[in-house]
Amino acid sequence: MKQRIVIKNISIVNEGEIWVSDIAIENRLIQKIGDITANENDHVIDGTGKHLLPGVIDGQVHFRDPGLTHKGDLLTESKAAISGGVTSFIDMPNTVPNALTLNILEEKYNIAATKSLANFGFFLGVNEDNIDDVIKLDTSKLLGVSDDGLYFTKKGNLLADNPETMEKLFANCKSIIAIHSEKEQLVEENEERFRAKYGEDVPVACHPLIRTEQACFEASKRAIELANKHNARLHILHLTTNAETNLFRNDIPLKEKRITTEVSVHHLWFSDSDYDRLGVLIKWNPAIKTESDRQGLLNALIDDRIDLVTTDHAPHTMEEKQKTYFQSMSGAPMVQHSLNCMLEFYKQQLINLEKIVEKMCHNPAILYRIEKRGFIREGYFADLTVVDMNSQWTVAKDNLLYKCGWSPLEGTTFSTQVLQTFVNGNLVFDNGRFDEDVKGQPLKVKDV
Repeated sequence: MKQRIVIKNISIVNEGEIWVSDIAIENRLIQKIGDITANENDHVIDGTGKHLLPGVIDGQVHFRDPGLTHKGDLLTESKAAISGGVTSFIDMPNTVPNALTLNILEEKYNIAATKSLANFGFFLGVNEDNIDDVIKLDTSKLLGVSDDGLYFTKKGNLLADNPETMEKLFANCKSIIAIHSEKEQLVEENEERFRAKYGEDVPVACHPLIRTEQACFEASKRAIELANKHNARLHILHLTTNAETNLFRNDIPLKEKRITTEVSVHHLWFSDSDYDRLGVLIKWNPAIKTESDRQGLLNALIDDRIDLVTTDHAPHTMEEKQKTYFQSMSGAPMVQHSLNCMLEFYKQQLINLEKIVEKMCHNPAILYRIEKRGFIREGYFADLTVVDMNSQWTVAKDNLLYKCGWSPLEGTTFSTQVLQTFVNGNLVFDNGRFDEDVKGQPLKVKDV
């Protein structure tokens, strides 16, 4: 039996409250929260002046394993995640091969069990090629199905561009359906217009003029209408426009919502004014848009029209990024710094700590029905992160943990730092040191 861990006198942020208390961790679980008398056999950690948060659950990452491991893999990217306070993640289906069958999905779980330091879950991919197979499956035990990233494999893979396929799925699939919401037809028309003007070397600042507000809004509006028609469980990934935020409700609890959405942290952090400075390093799909959109997304996050914060962590090699507009890969690594970004907004008095924890920890567990995680509760898995709210440091090459070795945040100075991260009660990250002996666990879905 492992030694009991007792954290003394720490500020706990959980379920809308902040209070100073002690917490005991034993046998992977949170044993007790309250006044705890430690004994001589306990491993005691002094939490004075520090904050304890539930481990972040990142509901959208691309960790590239299997098939694209020159960019990142389940060990390297989970280490980066752990160092940033992310204890669980849900990975998208556009690995190689695409995760379009339960056998391929099971193989991803098997790989993660041997490599990932964080807890792990995976979406089953869905497109026109396997739609008939997916709707025959009992998907109730899956975290969800998604088309995200599959458009890189071939055109026509976005559900939002195929209303007949989307309607078939909405009418028959009982799990969460998480979609990338852009109208490719509009995007392709814009691409041709800018190609005619600039050739292949379109300025990257034109990216949001190609992947426009209109392309996003029209796709989301149509998807929501079809989902409402069939009472489907729709989740729209990585929202990017203020206009779209008005399509979502905040007058009912998350547990009762059938239509939900998220914002990825880079769409809160950057705006189109950053293209001149960072160029293709911040080329994402959907595109980073205007300052007004950035502000609108933050407002919608705070007032609960937006339900989650994710990263859409998508590492590429620098060689894959530093190409002309149409050849440069879309996506960038963010999972190591997402909590720091959100805590910086807290330091700027734009959002409170309780709301950050709600959107990054509680709500992903609620939305994906993840068992015994996302909250600091007795009997729950001890997925926890200790944060120093007054520790300044700067993102640099020598402290990046991504396999791709770069970040659009290089040179950014943060004023908060993750000190320790516990996964299933194991101190996996401790002031820069990792324990790689114990691996994460698969995320389990609660029974309905």
